This record gives sequence, C-alpha cells and structure tokens, in this order.
Amino acid sequence: MSGAGLHIVFDIAAWLAAGAAVYWLSRRGLKFPSQSFEVPYIAALVFGAGLGAYLFGSLNLWLSGQAGIARSVEGALAGGIVGIELYKWSAGISLRTGARFALPLALGIAIGRLGCYFAGLDDFTYGTPTALPWGHDFGDGISRHPVQLYESTAMAAFAVAYVLAVLNRSDFIVTNGFYLALAYYGLQRFLWEFLKPYGALIGPFTLFHLLSLFILLYAAFMLATASKARPLHERAAA
Repeated sequence: MSGAGLHIVFDIAAWLAAGAAVYWLSRRGLKFPSQSFEVPYIAALVFGAGLGAYLFGSLNLWLSGQAGIARSVEGALAGGIVGIELYKWSAGISLRTGARFALPLALGIAIGRLGCYFAGLDDFTYGTPTALPWGHDFGDGISRHPVQLYESTAMAAFAVAYVLAVLNRSDFIVTNGFYLALAYYGLQRFLWEFLKPYGALIGPFTLFHLLSLFILLYAAFMLATASKARPLHERAAA
C-alpha cells in the first residue's frame, strides 16, 4: 500500500478510536454538557476545524516555499476553538463544553500522526536532518527526525495518563481534561516545531510556533479561570 493509502487508513483508525473513546467515557458514568451534542454546536466545530485545517496548513506550505493545498491538525484545533467560542458567545452559552473531547483528541492525534509518518516526504510533516541513531530516511537518503513519532508518543502518553485519571476519579483532571490536553499539545508541539523544515514567520518562529502559543495560552486561561463545578461523574449520579 502506498504512503497516501496508509495515511487514509490511519486517519480512519483515528476517527474510530476517537468515537470509541467517547463511548468508553460514557460507560464510566460521566455525563457531558448536552450542548456539545447539539447540531449547531457540531456544525460550528466542523466548520471552524475544517477552515482552520486548510487555511493554516496551506499558509504554512506557502511560507515554506511549497505550492499546493495542505491540511493541519493544529490548524484544525485552532479553528475549532475559535468556531466554538464564537458560537457559544452568539448563543449565550457560558458553560464549558469541551470535557468530552480530551481523550478523543489525544488518541486521534496519536494514531493520526502514524499516518503522517508512513506517508513519507509527500506529507511534509517530517523533521530536519539528524545524526541521532533513531533518525529515519523517508526516501531521499537523508536521516531525519521522525517528529511524527515524537508527537504520536507524547499524545499517547497523555491518553494513558487521562485514562488513569478517569479510572481513579481525579476530579480536576477529568473535568478540565480538554484544556489540559490542549496545554500539553501546545507545549509539546511548540518544541517539535524547532525540528521541522518550515519557513520562519517571526524571527526563528514558524506559523505553527505561533499557533502552539495561541493554543497553550487559551488552555492556560481556561484552566486558571476554572470554576469549582461539580465533577462530571457526580453530575451523572444526580
């Protein structure tokens, strides 16, 4: 199977894993805000994520001197955040609705990045050259950082930690898991960007450095202003 074909297989696996994660969480006695299941909410999320994915993915491609259209996971996250926050503002929703996305997000990225790795050079998600023993030749004779695997491993580790938190009823982590996932994602992604051959936008920083900071600061704000709401498993029992 070609690299592009493997990418599609892992994309599908990522979506299936995300759906399984939502189901698993529901079986743990957690009840998530009903607004996050409503059609307008889903529409705002899909529109924002889709627009962000192609807008920032393509913009980064152009800034790096490449032609064409591209998608970006981080762009989708940033677009989804903006889309949902604008929808909530217009609908007068003050309740935080992201809790059910923490585990699906982590699993989806962990699996999806494997597809990026197997897609090779055409995916333009590979790292810069390295002499480290785990460097990978994607087909051009150059040993590169397998940054896709770095990110996949990092997000898989978060997924495991989050599952343990759910099983142990760690209230703060479960209730604020989405923002913890975003903060963790933004931090690790910011670091990996120094190992990618993308065109700089401001000083040494690429477009995705700036998006990582946006996601990290958004998550930090949401965590810092987190209320003392009842844990999700207590809401389910009420």
